[in-house]
Amino acid sequence: MMSSSLNIFRVGISFVMMCIFYKSTGDILPELSPHKYFSTLQPGKASLAYFCQADSPSTSVFLEELNEAVKPLLDYGISVAKVNCVKEETSRYCGKEKDLMKAYLFRGNILLREFPTDTLFDVNAIIAHVLFALLFNEVKYISTWEDLQNIENALKGKANIVFSYVRAIGTSEHRAVMEAAFVYGTTYQFVLTTEIAILERIGTEDIEYAHLYFFHCKPLLDLTQQCRRTLMEQPLTTLSIHRFIKTMQAPLLTEVAEDPQQVSTVHLQLGLPLVFIISQKATYEADRRTAEWAAWRLLGKAGVLLLLRDYLEVNIPQHANVVFKREEGVPVEFLVLHDIDLIISRVESNMHIEEPQEDEDDEDDDMEGPDMDIQDDEVAETVYRDRKRQLPLELTVELTEETFNITVMASDSIVLFYAGWEAVSMAFLQSYIDVAIKLKGTSSILLCRVNCGDWPDICTEQNITEFPIVKMYKGSENPVSYAGMLGAEDLLKFIQLNRISCPVNITSVQEAEEYLLGELHKDLISYSSVSVLGIFSPTMKTAKEDFIEAGNYLKGWVITGIYSEGDVSILSNKYAATVPALLLARHKEGKIESIPLANTHAQDIVQIITSALLETFPEITVENLPAYLRLQKPLLILFSDGSVNHKHKKAILNLVRQKHLDSLTPCWLNLKNTPAGRGILQAYFDTLPPLPCLVLVNLHSDGQVFAFPSDQSITEQNIFLWLKKLEAGLESHITILPAQEWKPPLPAYDFLSMMDAATSQYPTRKAPEVIKETDVQENDKKPHEDKSAVRKEPTETLRIKRWNKNTWFKDAEISFKHDKEL
Repeated sequence: MMSSSLNIFRVGISFVMMCIFYKSTGDILPELSPHKYFSTLQPGKASLAYFCQADSPSTSVFLEELNEAVKPLLDYGISVAKVNCVKEETSRYCGKEKDLMKAYLFRGNILLREFPTDTLFDVNAIIAHVLFALLFNEVKYISTWEDLQNIENALKGKANIVFSYVRAIGTSEHRAVMEAAFVYGTTYQFVLTTEIAILERIGTEDIEYAHLYFFHCKPLLDLTQQCRRTLMEQPLTTLSIHRFIKTMQAPLLTEVAEDPQQVSTVHLQLGLPLVFIISQKATYEADRRTAEWAAWRLLGKAGVLLLLRDYLEVNIPQHANVVFKREEGVPVEFLVLHDIDLIISRVESNMHIEEPQEDEDDEDDDMEGPDMDIQDDEVAETVYRDRKRQLPLELTVELTEETFNITVMASDSIVLFYAGWEAVSMAFLQSYIDVAIKLKGTSSILLCRVNCGDWPDICTEQNITEFPIVKMYKGSENPVSYAGMLGAEDLLKFIQLNRISCPVNITSVQEAEEYLLGELHKDLISYSSVSVLGIFSPTMKTAKEDFIEAGNYLKGWVITGIYSEGDVSILSNKYAATVPALLLARHKEGKIESIPLANTHAQDIVQIITSALLETFPEITVENLPAYLRLQKPLLILFSDGSVNHKHKKAILNLVRQKHLDSLTPCWLNLKNTPAGRGILQAYFDTLPPLPCLVLVNLHSDGQVFAFPSDQSITEQNIFLWLKKLEAGLESHITILPAQEWKPPLPAYDFLSMMDAATSQYPTRKAPEVIKETDVQENDKKPHEDKSAVRKEPTETLRIKRWNKNTWFKDAEISFKHDKEL
C-alpha cells in the first residue's frame, strides 16, 4: 500500500476531474533540452519524458497522443515533457536510435520504467501504463486462478477486493481501473487480470467484455467461506466504477422512520433509486431478513431501506408493502409486491441504460423476433440473443463431400453434424466453438463440422437423422457418438477422456499404484474425479471380458484400467479385495475402496461404476439432477444463497456416516449457481423463505414437501429429531406437488430426456448406436460411412428427431411424474 501522505494528496484531488473527457485545449507538451529537463525533476515527483530528435516525422502521431495525455497526467501530479536531443549535450537517453523509440518514467531522478512507444498507442494506453507502473504495490496483476484464491484467502476478515478483467493492458477499460485504483487503492486491494480463464472460473456468462467485481472479504467471519461477490453490470468507465464503489461503501440496509419522500441517501445522489420495505412490529424480524436479502440482490443497483410503519407520523396506505423512490423531487410510488423477484424487476425496468443504436436492418430483425410458440423458450432466447454474435468458426474445419473421408481417416477427429436452420444446433454450435477455443494449441484432436443443410449426402451416409450430433473418429476404429449434455463443459470432458484407450492396460504393481494415486494421467484427473482399476487373476477370462466391455462403454466418461498379472495378489492383499474386484480411487478425498465383482456382468459393472461417481452430499445442478432422481429416494435439500455453510454440511455428513440418511438423498442447491431454485422454493412456500432453508421432498410417491422449522438452527441433533417426527407422522407437509406430467413444445425439445439419456444405465445410452456402427463397418467400402439403415432417407427427413425415437425411458415415465414437476 502507498503512504498516508500520498493518500492525503489523493483525497485533495477531486474525483470529478477524472470523469471529464480530456481534450487538447491549450495544454501544450513542454519541449526541453536534456539538461533543462533533469534540472526540473523534484524528489518524489513522477515525470514521463520522451527523448527524440527535433522534428522527427516518424513520431508525430505518438506526440499528438502524448500531448493529449499532458493534462490528465498533470491532474495526478505527473508531469510530461518532450526532450529534444541536441548535439551540444550528451545523455544516455539520446544515444542509440532504438532508445529514441521509448518513453521513460522517473520518480525524482530515479528511472522507474521505460515504455516502447508502440505500447503507448493512444492517450488511454499512456495513462493506463503510467498509473499501472506507479501503483504496482496497490494493483496486483494475476495470471492464474490460484493467485486470486491466495489473495482472497489472505484478505478474509481484513480488507475488500476490487477485481477486474480487461481484454488487454492499455485499453480504455484498463485506464478506468487504474484511475479508480489511484483514488481507492489505499482502501481496497485492486486485482487485475487479462486471463479469460480466471473470468470463466468465476462463472461469468458473457466473457467477451471487461468485468469488475467487488469481493466482500472484510466482513467475513468464517474464513473457510468464499467472499461474497458483486458484479458491476455497467461498462467499465471511470464514472461507473466510481459510482459502483460508492454504493459498495454505503450501508447495506438502513432503518428509517420518516416520510420516504424526505429521505435521501448517496444512492439518489448517484442516480440510483431507493426501495423501502415497509415493516411493522409484529413482522419485524421476517421483514428485516427479506430486506437484507433484497439489499444483497440490488447491491450496486438501488438503495434498500427498512421503513418502520409503527413509528411514522405520515400515513402509508395499509395495502402497500413497498415504496419506490425513483429520484429526488419525484413523488414516491406505493406498491404491493409479495415477491423479491418482482422488486428486482421493478428496479431493473427503471434503470436508464443507453443502448447502442442499431442500423435499420437490425431494427427490422429485432421487430421480427423468434417464434416462441413452437420453440423451447431458453433455446430460442439464446439463439435470438446471440444472433449477431460473430463466432470464430475458423477454429474448426468445415468438411465437404470431397474432404470428409480424407480428413477423418488422416487424423483423430471430432465432427459436429448440425443444421443451420435449427435452433438447438445453432445454440450448441456456440458451445462447440467454446470447446475449440479452450483446446486451441493444446490438443492433437481436429475439431470439424458438417452443415447437413449444405451437405445432406454426408449426413445420410453417416446415419445422421437428428441434430445436433457429435461423433469421434479415430483412424480405422468405429466412430463413437457423444450422448452427453449439449454444453461445452461435458463435451470437453468427453474429448479429453477419449485421449486414452479405456480400459488402460496396467503392466506392473508399481504402475497400478501410480494409476490409483492419479500420477499416471495427471492431466485428466480434473475431468474424472474417480479412477477405476479392475483386478483379475490371469485365468479369469470371462470376468475380464465383461470389465473390458464396461470400460469401452464408459470411455469418455470415467478413467478405467485393468490389471491381471500373476502378482495381482499384492494389490488384493493391500486393499483387502477378493479378485475379481474393482478398486475405486477417489482423488479428491484421497481414498481407495474395493468392490467385489464375483458373478457380475458388464451392465452390472457399469451400474456399480456410475453409482460410485455420485457424491455423498452433492450440489444439485440442472446437469446432475436426473442422476440423483434415478435413485428413487426422497430428496433432503438444503437451499443456500451461495456456498453451503461448513457447519451445516458437517451436520448432514455426520448423519450420513451414522446411516441415518440411507433412505434419503441428501443434497444442496446454490441459488446463485442454479437460479431455477428460486422458482422451486416459491412453488413450495408461495413466497421465498429466508435462507438457508432445509426441505424434504418426496417426489416418487405422493409429492409431499416438508420444511425444517425456520425457528431452529440446522444442527445434527435438530435434523435427526425432525426426521424422526417425519417418520412417526408428527409433521405436516407444507404442500403437495401436482402429479401432472410436463411435456415439451416439441418432442425434439425434451431436454429432460436428453439429461436422462446422458446419465442413464448401461442398456440405455449409446451401446445400441455403437453396435449399429460396428455392423456397418464390416460391410462398408467407404471409410466411416454409417449405413446402418438399409434405406437411404431423403434429405427432407433429416429433421429434428433427437431423442424422440428412443423408447427406453417409457417404463420410467410414471415414476418420474413428480421429477418433471421439480
